[in-house]
Amino acid sequence: MSVTAVETETWTRPKQQKNALVRLFDWKPFLIFICLLPAIGLLMVFLTYPLGLGIWLAFTDTTIGRSGKWIGLENFEWLMEDPIFWSAVFYSVFYTTVATVLKFGLGLWLALLLNNHLPFKSMLRAIILLPWIVPTVLSAIAFWFIYDPQFSIISYMLVEVLGWRDTNINFLGEAWPARWSLIAANVWRGIPFVAISLLAGLQTISPSLYEAALLDGASPWQRFRFITFPMLLPILAIVMTFSIIFTFTDFQLVYAITRGGPVNATQIMATLAFQKGIPGGQLGEGAAIAVSMIPFLVFATLFSYFALARRKWQQGEAND
Repeated sequence: MSVTAVETETWTRPKQQKNALVRLFDWKPFLIFICLLPAIGLLMVFLTYPLGLGIWLAFTDTTIGRSGKWIGLENFEWLMEDPIFWSAVFYSVFYTTVATVLKFGLGLWLALLLNNHLPFKSMLRAIILLPWIVPTVLSAIAFWFIYDPQFSIISYMLVEVLGWRDTNINFLGEAWPARWSLIAANVWRGIPFVAISLLAGLQTISPSLYEAALLDGASPWQRFRFITFPMLLPILAIVMTFSIIFTFTDFQLVYAITRGGPVNATQIMATLAFQKGIPGGQLGEGAAIAVSMIPFLVFATLFSYFALARRKWQQGEAND
């Protein structure tokens, strides 16, 4: 008997062709662009357009109420000959350098202290954040009263209580006392940000590294130098970059306490740009001063970039 093999054909559903819209949404670069579109729009409206407009105004003679014309580098040539501008550049750099060094020295010391096992450690961390979360203007008003020539608590302690002086200190009436007073106020506000950020970095360092160093007989300074500081360097670079930018552009604190006085001694570039552009009405000159701040901010950003590249090298990754 012959057996006839019967071949059965399996029915399959015909594959439908995707239309152009479906293929477009399946395309990964298009999905990435769609997801980034809201953020790009916000950056264009609130960052790119104001920056571009400021750069354009810096090359014009625009004033409030009158559209200006293109004058090229005349505003910058005027700045090069303006002693007030160079005084503002000097104090901006001095203010940023001294305040940043003090904030990082005290902030690192405070972070190392809080990293230990202390009673009420969580409460202490919350209290330390208070200077940072208080609005800048309120802090400035408080310091304005502290530095008052007649009712200053510091002068009262030195004159009435301790008897170390015969007269009150004129904190804001003379050039260098006013400059150091602003630096002290900025340091008081900035220490919590540095301390909490560095404390977060300290929490990521493995305790086994310190245990191995102790077994090798390393001193506290050697443990800090060869373990803590190298491991903390990436976050240190990032926090320092933000601190430099915040300090260099610290408009609110300076303007609320001294408004650039006495006799422009405490003018920084941000306050001088505002006074030239808004109260003074010279939008072109004020924009030129603001644009002159860009190289300093670019330098701070490059500092952070190279620090991160160093960290990639430490982790065995290739630098892009």
